[in-house]
Amino acid sequence: MKVLQRYLASEILRAVVFVLAAFLALFAFFDLTGELKSVGQGGYGLQHVFLYVLLGMPSYAYMLMPISALIGTIYALSQLASRSEFTIMRVSSMSTLMVAGMLAKIGLLIAFVTFIFGEFISPFSTQLADQMKLQAQGASISQEFRSGVWTKDTIKESGLTGAVVGSRFLNVREIRVDGQLLDVKLYEFDREFHLSALITAARGDYQGGKTWRLSDVSETLFDGTVSGTNKQSPVKSSRLASKDFVSEITPDILSVLRADPDRMSANELAVYTKHLSENKQETERYEIAFWKKIIYPFAVFVMMALALPFAYLHFRTGGVSLKIFTGIMIGVSFELLNALFSHLGILNTWPALATAIAPSALFFLAAISALWWVERH
Repeated sequence: MKVLQRYLASEILRAVVFVLAAFLALFAFFDLTGELKSVGQGGYGLQHVFLYVLLGMPSYAYMLMPISALIGTIYALSQLASRSEFTIMRVSSMSTLMVAGMLAKIGLLIAFVTFIFGEFISPFSTQLADQMKLQAQGASISQEFRSGVWTKDTIKESGLTGAVVGSRFLNVREIRVDGQLLDVKLYEFDREFHLSALITAARGDYQGGKTWRLSDVSETLFDGTVSGTNKQSPVKSSRLASKDFVSEITPDILSVLRADPDRMSANELAVYTKHLSENKQETERYEIAFWKKIIYPFAVFVMMALALPFAYLHFRTGGVSLKIFTGIMIGVSFELLNALFSHLGILNTWPALATAIAPSALFFLAAISALWWVERH
């Protein structure tokens, strides 16, 4: 049985790698043609285009891994069936359950690779590609809003600890690629939401330890400020060369604001979801993205389970090509259903875990039903 396991693994893995490489080549061509129009913007040259497309491939590899596992497994099993090897294996007392167990072991390796790509390689390469492109174009990172980037934080007695004594809204006109903030505004409110301080600065630099250093600061403190100013004067204004403030908002949090949740790692999603929850903001979109990131590698097992019934089917015409076409349609349907459930979950405030797991559960039930049908017929 170990010999069969190794043989099946080599056939399937070769097919999966081939299918994945074909998909990546196709998407690389589309991205390359789409990026060519940006050549000449600043210092963005043809070499940057090729590097940008190359750095985007891990993200596509993560997205396409389950579909590649489905098509590759269908192809490998169909080839075995067409050469009567699968029939010989079945005659040699190899049951459907034993084949499923072998596929599960192979799927474990593919799922692990998918997790590595989704959690470590893809987020890093995507961020690196965006930074490289912006630096080459000489651009800064800014939010779509005309007023810049907005985010919210809480003010605590001892900086990061202690009771909450107010809230802070941070507005940044521009965020540079290196994380530097330009044209910073801080609006601080007490617990009754009375404005207690207005701080503007030309620049903000992250010092580590969740501490920011503002430069060229103009500070206006109002009566009852959380900073503990003189109560005898209702308004007190001052100018400072620099000022430090402690905040849960870090460059990583700010980078999340401009990132697609589906391209972030589970760790980044967990950190940002916690930040939103602590500041009483909506978290549904990021919770769903977090659970999708956890569940998605297991979709490999579902896709390989869907591929197993194809080994038992025999078409008079079309053969392997018809099975592969059917597999492509199943894979596309899975991706569409996955995206559909994400949007429906946000609109209807469904539980995040249920929203993320529902597409895989439905397709797994379909795989079991298909196996039952081929066994009966």
